[in-house]
Parts: sequence; structure tokens; C-alpha cells
Amino acid sequence: MIFDSGVLVLREGLEAILVLAAVMAGLRGSNAAMRRPVAVGAGVSLLATVATWFVAVWVLGELGGGGLDVQAATGLLAVVVLMVVMNWFFHRVYWTGWMSHHHRRRRALLDGLSGSSRRGVVVGFALLGFTAVYREGFEVVLFLQSLRLKAGSSVVLQGVALGAAMTLLVGLVTFWANARLPYRRMLVATGILLGFVLVVMVGEGVQEMQLAGWLPVTTVALAVPGWMGTWFALFPTFETLAAQVLAAAFVIGSYYLAEYLRVRRPQRAGRAAARPALDAPDAAAPLS
Repeated sequence: MIFDSGVLVLREGLEAILVLAAVMAGLRGSNAAMRRPVAVGAGVSLLATVATWFVAVWVLGELGGGGLDVQAATGLLAVVVLMVVMNWFFHRVYWTGWMSHHHRRRRALLDGLSGSSRRGVVVGFALLGFTAVYREGFEVVLFLQSLRLKAGSSVVLQGVALGAAMTLLVGLVTFWANARLPYRRMLVATGILLGFVLVVMVGEGVQEMQLAGWLPVTTVALAVPGWMGTWFALFPTFETLAAQVLAAAFVIGSYYLAEYLRVRRPQRAGRAAARPALDAPDAAAPLS
């Protein structure tokens, strides 16, 4: 649970740092003063994330957080959102669109420096920093509630502290040391870890739905050691194993579909467009 919590926080933290780095990179020269409101907005978003954590804990407590129905519903919601975030096909649109959205907002605010009041532009940049980080923080809070209901706040918060410390280290290197890290490789590595977390959460979620009576229990003739259930949520039931296989196939299949749409289909289209030009007769050659 500590490992899962830490990976979730680190993954979302890396995305927040990349968005902030992209925004800050466009604020240079005479516009460098606008970096401060962006940083202030990002700091306020961290406080808002902490407040959201306590609100989520209170809401789930009012709903009967210890009940199996609440745990099953929370786990199902976390898995659905996590699969959307992990889905390589959707994540490309999700990530590219989110980045371009912030670039458009930054350009619009910079254009407003010459026309509108400076106070409004400063507030706009603060909101830009706030939204860049708070969305990731909101997702983390949502993911962690499912783990918190299973293991308790103290265990999950240990993972949060670990993931936050690693995110802080990356942020320090990025913004203060001005060093370029292999962000793509880091995102891929944490994405693989997040895929592992997804499969585990799917197994746990299906088991909770079985305990709550939402799903039947069909045992299979497999000798699954107890420690595999504890560490990897592998249980000898058809429902849990099938759901985990489908989740893994969904993520892997989405990755290959995205690679096809991004690389192979444009290559085929380029070859198809070039073929008529190659097959056309040379204008300089004599016609028979």
C-alpha cells in the first residue's frame, strides 16, 4: 500500500512539474516577473489538495466509510479513473490537450499585459499555476481514498510522504538547478509502475465487490499462495483473474493502438501519397 501510494503521488507530481516547467519556460525577459504568481498559485493548490483530502475523508465517513458497499464503490471509481489516465490512447489526447490548453492561456495572458490591467493578468497567472497542479492533486486524492479505506490513513500517508519527497527532489532539480532530466523515460518508468498498481487495484476492487455481494464468486482450481493475494491481489476466483487480465490487455492494447495511429498509419499514408508520384511518367522522357 505504501508503494502504491508513493507511485500514484510521484506519477501525478511529475505531470504537474512538466506542465509548470512548460509554462515557466515561456516567461522570460520582461515577462519573468509573472513566474512568481504562477508559483504562488501552485503553492495554494497544494493547500487546496490537502483540504480536499480532509473533505473526501469526511464525506466517505458520513457515507459509512467502513462499509463494504462504500469500499467497493470507491475502489470501482478509482479504477475507472486510473484506467482513463493510464490509457495510452486517451492519455495522448488528455496530455497534449492539457499542455496546449495551458500554453494558450499563457499566451492570452501575455497578450493582455499590454492592454488590460496588470492586476487581472497577475491573478490569471496565479490561476494558471493553481489549475496546473490542483487537477493532479485532485486525482491523487481520489485514487488514495480507495487505498485509505483498505489500509488506513497512516499507511497511505507514508506512501504520500515518500512520493512527495521524490517529486520535490525532481522539482528542485528542474526549477532551481535548471537541469534537464530524462522526463520521457521517467514518465514511461512510472507509467509501467502505475500499470502494476492498476492491476493490483483491479484485483482488490473485484474482491471488494464480491464481498459486498455485487459480483458472484467462482472459484478456480489454482493454488494461489496467500502472500500473492496480499502483495499482488491475486485470488483464485474467475472474476478477479479475468478482470486483471482484461485491465492489462486494455492498457497494453491501447498503447499499441496509439503507436499505430501516431507512427505507423502516418507512415503508410506518406508512402501511399508518394506512390502515385513515383508511378507517374517522367515529363522529360519521350512518350511512345
